[in-house]
Amino acid sequence: MDLIALVDFNAVALHAGFGPAARQTGRPKATLSRHVAELEQSLGVRLIERGARTLRLTEEGRALHERTRGLLAEIDDAGAALAARAPVPRGRLRVSAPIVFAHVKLPGVAARFARAYPQVELEIVAEDRVADPAQDGYDLVIRVNPGADGLLVGRCVATDRRALVAPRGFVAEPDAVTLPAVVLARTAHEAWRIEQPDGGARAITPEPVLRLSSLLMAREAVLQGVGAALLPGMLVEADVAAGRLDLLGYEAGAPVELWALYSSRRLLSAKVRAFIDMLKAGHDA
Repeated sequence: MDLIALVDFNAVALHAGFGPAARQTGRPKATLSRHVAELEQSLGVRLIERGARTLRLTEEGRALHERTRGLLAEIDDAGAALAARAPVPRGRLRVSAPIVFAHVKLPGVAARFARAYPQVELEIVAEDRVADPAQDGYDLVIRVNPGADGLLVGRCVATDRRALVAPRGFVAEPDAVTLPAVVLARTAHEAWRIEQPDGGARAITPEPVLRLSSLLMAREAVLQGVGAALLPGMLVEADVAAGRLDLLGYEAGAPVELWALYSSRRLLSAKVRAFIDMLKAGHDA
C-alpha cells in the first residue's frame, strides 16, 4: 500500500472533501484526487462516493480511515520527536493567530524569524476563529485568554489592555457618561468600565454612531473622526504616540493574555520553540 496515497486519503476523509483537504495540507487538489484513485485501484474497492456537491466515505473507506489514522498519527509523532532533537529548526511551521495580533505584531516577528531560520517554511494564518492544531493542521495556535484544555500546552507570549480612544482634538466633558461611538456589530450595548487615576472605574455608555464587524475597520473609522471606540491597545498605541488619536483611558480590570499553544501529545519541536521564544522576545523588547 502506498503510504503517501494513504496519507492523502486520510486527509480527504478527515476534512470531508478534496478542496478542504487541499487548503489544510497545502497539497494540490488534483494530486489528492489522483492518489485516492490510485489507492482505490490498488485495493480493488471504492473508498469514496463522489457526488455533485458532497463526498461520502464508503463502508470500506470508513474502515480504512478508522484503522489507519491512528497509525499515521503515531508516525507523525515519531517524526516530530526526532525533529525536536534537531539542533537547527527546519521544516514547515504553520501558525494560526487572531487577526489584530497577526496584523500588528507578527509581520516583524515573521520577518526576523525568516532571516534567522531560513530552513523553516513559515506560514501564518490570520483568523479569529478558534483553530484546532490537530484538526486544522497547525503546529501552533495563538489564542486570547484561552480556557483550560488538557490537549494543549504553551506559554503566555503577550498581554494587552483595551484602550478608549477618540479622534484627535476630541473634546469630552470630564464627567461625561455617554460618548458617540464606533462599536462592533457582534457586541451587546453595554457600558464601558474605564479605569480612573485613583484605581476606581467609571462607566461610559457608548452611543453607537457606526457598527462594524472588524476591529481594523473600527480603528479607521475613529481616525476619520466618526466617534470614540474601545480597541486593543496594541492596535492603537502607534496612533496615540503619533498624536493621530487621543487616549481617554484604559478598560478597568485585568489585561488580556495571548498564549501560544501546541498539542500536548507532541514534544516541543525546535522550530516551535524558536518561534515562541521570538514571539516572547518581540513583546518584551
